[in-house]
Amino acid sequence: MSRYQLAQINVAELKAPLDSPQLKDFVDNLDRINALAENTPGFVWRLQGEGNDATELRPMGDKIIVNYTIWRDLETLKHFVYGTAHVEILKRKREWFERMRLNYVLWWVPAGHIPTVQEAVEKLELLRSKGPSADAFHFGEAYSAPDAADATTPVSFGDSCPA
Repeated sequence: MSRYQLAQINVAELKAPLDSPQLKDFVDNLDRINALAENTPGFVWRLQGEGNDATELRPMGDKIIVNYTIWRDLETLKHFVYGTAHVEILKRKREWFERMRLNYVLWWVPAGHIPTVQEAVEKLELLRSKGPSADAFHFGEAYSAPDAADATTPVSFGDSCPA
């Protein structure tokens, strides 16, 4: 068992306010998808604000929402993202969000450690500015946990995003 867990933050620029008719289906599915995440094997933690989600937290500006979670490993996060009902919502993201260059980042943290939201945003900026590395990566060029035998060798899941 690794001494590391996988952190991820994904961000989205809203096309309309959260309380608008355009985003109603997205908002109506938040609790269902968050519950699905929490009940998926490998889930560790997720950022929450005053409610059951983090939509009111805006560390990157008023139009950008964040989703920040920690998982046991790459495989369990990938399963949740692409192998559960979450993928139905992912396929509809263009209805609700503007296109963004690199809207998510993955990185390893010591088990039990929860980085601040600002640290997570900095990881996204690192990926955007330097590209994938063992410090900040995405599914297309991922890295194993630092205590793995192949920690410095990229692992590719290919372009598996159906959205």
